[in-house]
Amino acid sequence: MFTRGTICVFTLAWLLLAIISLSPVLQAAGTPEGDSKEVSDLLAQAKGQAGELKLDAADMETFTRTNVSWESNAAKITAIKDHVNKVADTVAKLNQLRDTASPWQKTAIDHVNPLLQELASNTTAIIDHLNKEKGGRLNTPEHKEYLKSNAELAANLSSTIADFVDYGKTKAKFDKEARELEVSER
Repeated sequence: MFTRGTICVFTLAWLLLAIISLSPVLQAAGTPEGDSKEVSDLLAQAKGQAGELKLDAADMETFTRTNVSWESNAAKITAIKDHVNKVADTVAKLNQLRDTASPWQKTAIDHVNPLLQELASNTTAIIDHLNKEKGGRLNTPEHKEYLKSNAELAANLSSTIADFVDYGKTKAKFDKEARELEVSER
């Protein structure tokens, strides 16, 4: 017959085996869908691009308070257009990778698209206005409103992307610490 010690050893061995065999199942059930590294990298790239765009749009908005030449306006809006195009290229890549993105990354992509579209449309309106007023009236209320709107849109795009990138970094750090706590509790 089995002794009390032998029964305890068998019981402990059986419990240990059950825990080990169930561990991957429990981990899989508790693991959120993983973030796409490629999407995170592209969001970080878009963050830098949108930051540059925000600075140029803010610079151009200051033109409404000074007497800046048409040529200076044209040069600055060309730089802004180039920044918008760079961000648009990055966002196009994000849209292509949307199916591989985690839920928060999909939300980020969904928030960035309409902001970028509105900013691109407004930038085009500024270009059209500059072409129409070549050498002429740039301190009109209409022109000032275009520049103010562009600066606000660029700032909004930049902060939205930055907020999502920061969220992703914080989430990754939290997930790592949670995994370390799980390991240390075992």
